[in-house]
Amino acid sequence: MIRRLAPSFLDETSEEIKVNHYFENLTKSIPSEIVMAWVTLTGLIKTDDNIPQNTILWILLAIFIILTIAWTYKKNSGREKNSSILQIAISTGSFVIWVFALGEPFSSLSFYHPVYGSIALILYSLIVPLIPMNVNGCKRQNLR
Repeated sequence: MIRRLAPSFLDETSEEIKVNHYFENLTKSIPSEIVMAWVTLTGLIKTDDNIPQNTILWILLAIFIILTIAWTYKKNSGREKNSSILQIAISTGSFVIWVFALGEPFSSLSFYHPVYGSIALILYSLIVPLIPMNVNGCKRQNLR
């Protein structure tokens, strides 16, 4: 599946196109490969009590943020610069919100409560697909 955010269809009259566009943008804004790798690594790290888990998780978070930026940039190479920057920001934000919702390593912070992560994830998932993305004047038929 192409991970490129689709152009905005706000001028379309069909409700089906608008709904499909919304869910397509939601799916494409989440770097699922990066989230999957994060979940796998945090599961592995939490199985070993003889390592500084929290320190390793914070270091990995920084690495994964950079990896998300690089991954999204690579997937969008050759695209319009402004839309690529926006998608990189959205995908990186999605990753950070997912990590925040999953808890680790944020649970080591005194202010953190799991409900905050859930609230952030729900709000982010509702808002992000509404951001209009006009990418190189793509037409709907080019996305099939």
